[in-house]
Amino acid sequence: MTTSLTWWGHSTATVVDSGVRVLTDPVLTGGVAHLHRRRGPRPDAAARRADVVVVSHLHADHLHVRSLSMVDEGALIVLPRGARDAVPGLVRLRGREIREVAPGDVVEVGAVRIRAVPADHDGRRHPLSRRHVTPLGFVVEGSSRTYFAGDTDLWDGMADAVGPCDLALLPVGGWGPGLGEGHMTAERAAIAAGRLHARITVPVHFGTLWPRGLGAVAPDEFLPPGAEFVRAAAVHAPRTRARELRPGEALAVDD
Repeated sequence: MTTSLTWWGHSTATVVDSGVRVLTDPVLTGGVAHLHRRRGPRPDAAARRADVVVVSHLHADHLHVRSLSMVDEGALIVLPRGARDAVPGLVRLRGREIREVAPGDVVEVGAVRIRAVPADHDGRRHPLSRRHVTPLGFVVEGSSRTYFAGDTDLWDGMADAVGPCDLALLPVGGWGPGLGEGHMTAERAAIAAGRLHARITVPVHFGTLWPRGLGAVAPDEFLPPGAEFVRAAAVHAPRTRARELRPGEALAVDD
């Protein structure tokens, strides 16, 4: 059975494997707080359809409560352990099926197993928060193996924890040239793709959401990481097929 991917922009993607629709870190609106969607259209109704939603960490551009409330009511929502205590706004999802997981935990939905793996990233909701919730990546295993890295730097043991994969969704940029800790540059993401022996790699977390007003000052600030990743992958992961998508674009993993 063919596995497909649709990238909606930023870290939001739909992976369909064995008939199960897995939605990652949904941001389905025109923006989040001071960030607005500058590249690509707002995700259409197809992005709201999901059997399971996985959320990697607490930052509002990944755990966006309003967007979670827009997803199919029957979808299982998988959050990092402790998220409900750390994010009071999740009370808006009362009545929805929510499961909290930690690294090593497995959730089964239909013919798909979703395994939580570690990530190297800030686990707070905002910089002044004292509550830390362990950030995650997820490995989706059905007819294919897909690694959604969430937001992370390259970390020791990533290849062993994830295993060789058919598809890797790797974050390639934070906000501009001054990346803080817990992010991968395009080159470090390419190194990760090589270590993972990824058959297909798609760069995410770049070029979609921009701080308001910055586009007028630096119109190309967040666009280069995707193309930079493809070039770097040719050096560091020559066996992977690195593919930069535009928001709303899809690909079939088995092509």
